[in-house]
Amino acid sequence: MKQNEKNLQTQCSTAVSSFDETFQNASGEIPYNMTNDYMFRAVLQSNHNVLRGLICSLLHLAESEVKTVEITNPIILGDTVKDKEFRLDINVVMNNCVLINLEMQIANKLNRENRSIMYLCRSYDQIHRGQDYREARPAVHIGFLDYTLFDGYPEFYAAYKLINVKNQQIYSNDFTLYVVDLSRIDLATDEDRRYHIHDWASLFKAATWEELKMIASKDDDLKEAAQTIFRMSADEVIRKRCRDREEYYQDLRNYERAIAEKEEKIERDRKEHEEDLRNYERAIAEKEEKIERDRKEHEEDLRNYEKKLSEYERDRKEQAEEMAQLRAEIERLKGK
Repeated sequence: MKQNEKNLQTQCSTAVSSFDETFQNASGEIPYNMTNDYMFRAVLQSNHNVLRGLICSLLHLAESEVKTVEITNPIILGDTVKDKEFRLDINVVMNNCVLINLEMQIANKLNRENRSIMYLCRSYDQIHRGQDYREARPAVHIGFLDYTLFDGYPEFYAAYKLINVKNQQIYSNDFTLYVVDLSRIDLATDEDRRYHIHDWASLFKAATWEELKMIASKDDDLKEAAQTIFRMSADEVIRKRCRDREEYYQDLRNYERAIAEKEEKIERDRKEHEEDLRNYERAIAEKEEKIERDRKEHEEDLRNYEKKLSEYERDRKEQAEEMAQLRAEIERLKGK
């Protein structure tokens, strides 16, 4: 019996050594990194040490403070995802108390604010009928985005709470939203770096095995995460599901591109119609100006004509008076 146990330990040790060697020799492009939401789910669901390490980093906790992490919505890894919009966010209960929702979202669906609030509210709303509201457990939503949520306020790792907008008094610490902007790792603060949040973000985005191994060398949790990515990548079924998600997001990007092109065309047509309208209004205005000029010229001509007519009438009257005077003088002379 002891010999069998010894043989099993030897086999396990040999397998681990072989895996480590294979991982260390890995090179080239990573097929699907953790920005793929299925790989994100597969890695964190299959390795609770990695999940705990990530949560400790994000929430600034020592590992001794996190006794348990339990995923409450596990999926069967490798099963076909029939619904392309299948939710791959991860619901976690930490220390049987804090409810945490993690989500990877690389496509900007323009609904992030509402979506994250909805997820957070669903997590928080766990009170059963008859329970005291004070029994509500703290809820946390952590979103990993590969785009900047608020263009005017770029930030690598942001925290949002319910606060008094006048004096900044926190209303409650039990309702928190965190956003990790994977596209702005360059904005990581000293605090972000102290808790290795920038390393996790870099690991999620690593494009090659060489880059991944370099990041993994900084921390045991990062190393275990990198090895889990490698192990998941070796699973043909997992790769297939990751590819399905890539195709879904490609279809989504194509659809968004088509919508954007349609909107651009509508905007171009609108501008062209507005330009045509401005040209038409300009032509009408010029025509009206010409008509007004012609009217003024005709009125001027009419005034000149009336003036000449008045002068002619005055001359005619003067001539008629002169003729009358001449006739009178002639009659006077005849009378003599």
